Amino acid sequence: MIVIPCLNEVNHIGDLIDQLLEPAERLGMKIVVADGGSTDGTRATVREIASAQPRVVLLDNERRLQSAAINLAVAAFGHEVDYFIRIDAHGGYPDSYCELLLEEARETAADSVVVSMATIGFGPFQKATAMAQNSKLGNGGSPHREGAPGHWTDHGHHALMRVEAFRAVGGYDESFSHNEDAELDHRLATAGYRIWMTDKTFMTYYPRATPRALFRQYLGYGRGRAKNILKHGTQLKPRQAIPLLVLPAVAGMALAVLSPTALIPALLWAAACIGYGAWLAVSQRDRHGPLAGISAMTMHLAWSTGFWLEYAKAWRQQHWKQRGVEAS
Repeated sequence: MIVIPCLNEVNHIGDLIDQLLEPAERLGMKIVVADGGSTDGTRATVREIASAQPRVVLLDNERRLQSAAINLAVAAFGHEVDYFIRIDAHGGYPDSYCELLLEEARETAADSVVVSMATIGFGPFQKATAMAQNSKLGNGGSPHREGAPGHWTDHGHHALMRVEAFRAVGGYDESFSHNEDAELDHRLATAGYRIWMTDKTFMTYYPRATPRALFRQYLGYGRGRAKNILKHGTQLKPRQAIPLLVLPAVAGMALAVLSPTALIPALLWAAACIGYGAWLAVSQRDRHGPLAGISAMTMHLAWSTGFWLEYAKAWRQQHWKQRGVEAS
């Protein structure tokens, strides 16, 4: 089956379902839209399509989170299928997407097939953000952001999963609003299930269109990564650890009243981002390059802030828990 978590996607959901109906019919798949309480007409659009297309089903996702949406769909219909394909409502997909994922799963015997993401934008800021996210400046060399030959991996953008494996490890952890995919991948790998990064297909991702929205998104990503580490005791990869220095560098600027040298770490980071953006502009002949440096700075600062906020939250909870034990 195809599972589409969504919330207020009236501008995209109709066209997306229309695109998926042909492969769903050909491959015998149900299309489950798990809606988190849309108020923009999304639900009415899905109901209208479902009234004419029995393969389309609308579920109410009261928890609103994407992780809860997938869990809900698998709980309702997982007994009917061997695989589910996760489709993001605000993404773009090749017409052969579902078919190629199923072929890869059968050929590799993988329990999960993940894909790379091609990021594109439309307005100036969105285009700049796409440039940043498609480069090492914004993704740190992540294979599922840059694309790579097919290989076994520990994580990638979720696309297809074997229901049996998903259920065996307990599905998504619904306490995660972000980074739930990496958290699940850790449990899959620990339990001995295999994840295949395919190079046969991909998805198109549309980044946030404003600095505020981008900051909020990466703030959540940083929190999610910290929660993952706190839960499983895993370690950060170098590409994840380097951005952790950004918040301390920016916060350290307050010490410039004591010594101007306190500005150096933050200025070096800003210069590196702006300089890399300028290089992207020249190398790709794209005038949005310099702005890509600003997008990258937004992502770095938000990710670092979210990570440290989550760690501070965990420390406070542990501190008060210990005080409670001592008091008792």
